[in-house]
Amino acid sequence: MGRKPRPAMSEYASVWLIAMFDLPVKEREEKRDYRQFHDLLISEGFLRLQFSIYARYFQSEEASEARRHRLRVNLPPGGQVRLLSVTDHQFGKMEVFHGKLRAEPERMPEQLSLF
Repeated sequence: MGRKPRPAMSEYASVWLIAMFDLPVKEREEKRDYRQFHDLLISEGFLRLQFSIYARYFQSEEASEARRHRLRVNLPPGGQVRLLSVTDHQFGKMEVFHGKLRAEPERMPEQLSLF
């Protein structure tokens, strides 16, 4: 019996950086801050998992640090933001449901972004 081929990137070394936030949107300035933070996440390559929950895949924890820093320095003045890193292996164990139907969690991108 042949050995199973080893993946190019370890699912234990690669990480998903998850940004979760609750931001106020009552005042005009708060709405502007929300849009700016949302647009920053999109421009940094994050995918929307759910309302106010975004994630981005990185080859390693170290590779995610620049994006994590950029988010920290651009935090909105109000509300709450949480940043969480989980390994690709942990992320793959996530249970996702659309109604009562089970769905697969997002997978690492076919091509990695270089920005």
